[in-house]
Amino acid sequence: MAETHVLFVEDDDVIREATQLALERVGFTVTAVPDGLLGLEAFRADRPDIALLDVMVPGLDGVSLCRRIRDESTVPVIMLSARADAIDVVLGLEAGADDYVTKPFDGAVLVARIRAVLRRFGHAAGAGGAPDGPGGAHEETGGVLVFGDVEIDTEGMEVRREGAHVGLTPTEMRLLLEFSSAPGTVLSRDRLLERVWDYGWGGDTRVVDVHVQRLRTKIGQDRIETVRGFGYKLRA
Repeated sequence: MAETHVLFVEDDDVIREATQLALERVGFTVTAVPDGLLGLEAFRADRPDIALLDVMVPGLDGVSLCRRIRDESTVPVIMLSARADAIDVVLGLEAGADDYVTKPFDGAVLVARIRAVLRRFGHAAGAGGAPDGPGGAHEETGGVLVFGDVEIDTEGMEVRREGAHVGLTPTEMRLLLEFSSAPGTVLSRDRLLERVWDYGWGGDTRVVDVHVQRLRTKIGQDRIETVRGFGYKLRA
């Protein structure tokens, strides 16, 4: 099996070198660069399996770099921030990041988060039937679920709205599949963190909220309903 290739953009020399060594020690191949412009160049040249982007890097900041990457690819992106500032977190997620880690971080924790992201991306990109759960949608031949004007091909991993293709990142696809497994059922943020983000522990629910909003902009604002104090549900 080919080694996982990580693009790591970090301007602090000590953090960059120490983190690169920690990732290589567990078998990752790492391209580490000190600024965003070099990061974009390395991304286009190497096409890594995952990108770790510090928010505050020179040349092209991490959020802008994430947007540029997302314009070209659905490769998973984890943002790194020196603080758990709400603005940093939300901006990174809205730019298309799949997760974030706050610095200072433990190397083992970062490795675990990378592996969790890669696991769910592998699942979302692969073929397979719809998740188990109660009905509520009309399922056509070939594993197509229909919710109003939204069609979800659970075998081809494609989504259409009013017949037009909807481009989803693997994280957004997993989130939609989780909702479609239980249409009309309220799913808590904690459940979504566990099932979609592979968190066996309590995580930051802002990750869920921002991804739900991103999904709404693509499949319709009224398709996913907020149930205040409880979570979200997919309208069948």
